[in-house]
Amino acid sequence: MRQFPFVTVDVFTSRPLEGNPVAVFTDARGLSDEEMQAIARETRLSETTFIIPRDEATERANGVKVRIFTVAEELPFAGHPTLGTASVIANARNINDVALDLKLGKIPVSFTATPDGRFGEMTQRDPEFGKTHDASEIAKATGIPLVEIDTSLPIQTVSTGFAFAIVPLRSLATLGRLELDLKKADAYLATTDARLFFFVTRDTHGEAGLRARMLFYGGEDPATGSASGCTAAWMVHHRIAKPDEQVLILQGLEMKRPSRILVRASLDGPRVCNVRVGGHCAEVMRGELALP
Repeated sequence: MRQFPFVTVDVFTSRPLEGNPVAVFTDARGLSDEEMQAIARETRLSETTFIIPRDEATERANGVKVRIFTVAEELPFAGHPTLGTASVIANARNINDVALDLKLGKIPVSFTATPDGRFGEMTQRDPEFGKTHDASEIAKATGIPLVEIDTSLPIQTVSTGFAFAIVPLRSLATLGRLELDLKKADAYLATTDARLFFFVTRDTHGEAGLRARMLFYGGEDPATGSASGCTAAWMVHHRIAKPDEQVLILQGLEMKRPSRILVRASLDGPRVCNVRVGGHCAEVMRGELALP
């Protein structure tokens, strides 16, 4: 039997059994694409990652090669798997700066010591701003009454490697009772430049800058780091947040997996850049997968 060690990490939390879990296979050499996809289905987590070690010179130049799979597909980039995988590498190598070589490209992650443990912050790709969506079309696609969509803010597609349509809602109550007909939502998204919806509200009862939810074919995501980076860019672009202002996004509370995501982005003239998404990680399990 072939043995493949793995670590599971709860991401965007300093407390085990909260946040968004990811399974990190620390040496995936010898696994085929089909086996990686099957293992991701086996874990049933929103994402599973596979580290493919290379020689020191290659990793120093290009980063540590990592592949990311959902239960259904390989992704070029995702936020919480990037942070969680980088934390495993940083802890194993006793280093503070890690660069991952993803299908999207090189993503740097830096770690600093805090009272709650090591805080990691990734720098995502500069954002691309896409379609501005009509609120009435979004209401039809999502089943959210038009009056409950915050039309004072734009509904816009943003990508830092994975494209989300960011949908602002008026109230926390609307966010809390959110349900989606995924077939109808997916049919609408298929006609646009967005892959998924990310729902946010500024109505947080003073607990954070935003509350958020993301529902998709894998169920509900407790923390969506890629969408949070898009949201940081969206906030700065539309003057909802100041350049380099750090904003706390709370996600996962409705599913009892509270996640704390800290985001910020810079401005270079009119261009949004330097999108950073950070949080803590808590290791929860170690084991080995045995395959023939």
